[in-house]
Amino acid sequence: MEVELFENEHDYHYHDHDNSSNHSDYDNEYELHTVCDKQDVRSFAGVFLPVVYTLALILGLAGNSLVVFVYLSHKRLRTLTDVFILNLAFADLLLLLTLPFWAADAVNGWEIGIAACKITSALYTTNFSCSMLLLACISIDRYRALARGSTANHAPARNNARRQRIIMCLVVWGLAIVLGLPDMVVYTVTTQNSIGRNVCRAVYPHSMARAAKATLEILEVSLSFLLPFLVMMFCYCRVGVVLSQAATAGVRSGRRWRAFRVLIAVVGVFLFTQLPYNLVKLVKALDVIFMLVTECELSKNLDRANQITESLALTHCCLNPVLYVFIGSSFKMHVMKLVKRCGQTGRGYRHGNEQPTVEISLKSGTQTHTHSLSENEDTSTFTI
Repeated sequence: MEVELFENEHDYHYHDHDNSSNHSDYDNEYELHTVCDKQDVRSFAGVFLPVVYTLALILGLAGNSLVVFVYLSHKRLRTLTDVFILNLAFADLLLLLTLPFWAADAVNGWEIGIAACKITSALYTTNFSCSMLLLACISIDRYRALARGSTANHAPARNNARRQRIIMCLVVWGLAIVLGLPDMVVYTVTTQNSIGRNVCRAVYPHSMARAAKATLEILEVSLSFLLPFLVMMFCYCRVGVVLSQAATAGVRSGRRWRAFRVLIAVVGVFLFTQLPYNLVKLVKALDVIFMLVTECELSKNLDRANQITESLALTHCCLNPVLYVFIGSSFKMHVMKLVKRCGQTGRGYRHGNEQPTVEISLKSGTQTHTHSLSENEDTSTFTI
């Protein structure tokens, strides 16, 4: 026998997705003794979520599609970081493509069947988790480049490098898929009589409902936020130490400060977008375990907080291209070259008009590289 869980929602629910904005659970016994009308919360979500999801979809599709297009058509995948960034763009695109379904669900309920509910829920969790894990992998690769002080002349053999990239990507996607599998199993479409429409939500067996819900919430917070955050902090602190010592290598303070600002922006945006959402998820997990929320108004506030903070977390999909790609001089040069070629009308491509780009390359802890970019240079996207 299966029962539905309404985590702080009672008669209110949109898509009960662990990584989405509209779900809370209470057990059936508590719901029998509590009536909480969430019509105002539903009305807020019906307006707020479609607007935010539409904006995220438009901006995210534009930025990530450009990253994928430039990488696949023009820029070579020379480094492991390049491979991670390309995978990050794919994960963000797949995540963004689920948003129209959740926007429609917030307005009209779930009308496209159980299979779509399971697949969309699993895709959401898988790609959200994959995106966060790839951010950690990018920071690790940047740190490794510093720790090893590797250059193109000391790079591993091409076959070994290709094998390493494949293995790393398979591990990341495999772990993300594992996190998404529970959604494929437990999510289904049920009819919510109080609002007269279908909803896509998790339905757990009664014997494991409370433990399963709390465990999944805590596991996702740990692997999709805490682990990437700790890895990023360690790696970028080490990168920051090397940048602070770069004066001995002749790097001017202005360039070092710009590099610091990139690192601060990466960590700051991650915290700003992900910390509030994961705090709400943690509160919800504790509520499932200890039944903390017993007042209707508090339950409504938690629902609204979940909607707003998750929407904020989704904006990271739009910001990733800016933080990890467009801010790098090498990628901007490739985009400019591509634009010039597309804009040519019968004229030859003039290389002489390009200005040399001066960059701080974080491939070595003791060396800096000042050079002009060309298509044949082994330049990682992570050049500041």
